[in-house]
Amino acid sequence: MELYTALENRRSIRKYNTDPIPEEKLKRILEAARIAPSWKNQQCWSFIIVRDAAKKTRLADTLHKGNPAVKAIQQAYATLVLCADPSASGNIDGKEYYLFDAALAMQQLMLAAHAEGLGTCCVAWFDEQAAREILNVPPQQKIVALTPLGIPAKEGTMPPRKKLSDFVFAEEWGQKIEL
Repeated sequence: MELYTALENRRSIRKYNTDPIPEEKLKRILEAARIAPSWKNQQCWSFIIVRDAAKKTRLADTLHKGNPAVKAIQQAYATLVLCADPSASGNIDGKEYYLFDAALAMQQLMLAAHAEGLGTCCVAWFDEQAAREILNVPPQQKIVALTPLGIPAKEGTMPPRKKLSDFVFAEEWGQKIEL
């Protein structure tokens, strides 16, 4: 898949069928996360692959009420849990780079999944402590996000997006630019 096509067409998927994913696809998707850039190349992230239906249901129960991804976590073939070690990344001027590093790995994983014909939906609105207990995550790790991973039951549609002129400025803040 061509890069710009993937960037334009990837959507958050919240409805999945339960068909399995070939291991080769899963490996390629995880490889995309592995090669993501990171602060000082520290690669502070880890992933947990959850395929067990009961455990996925327990993870879905950690999502805050009203989170539309609850059913997606339960339905998808797998849920990938993104963890990161803050001590393996930078913290400069109050900016915790482990979040940035983890987001880069997740974005690459999500684009790779899309290129493989699979769906994802980055989920960050959940009870981290409850998820930590379910997955036996050590205290030095932060659970940054979850994503269902599976074959979409239907294609997503693009929500409205801002125009470039709404958020790109020339030379200084607020100086409009037309691109």
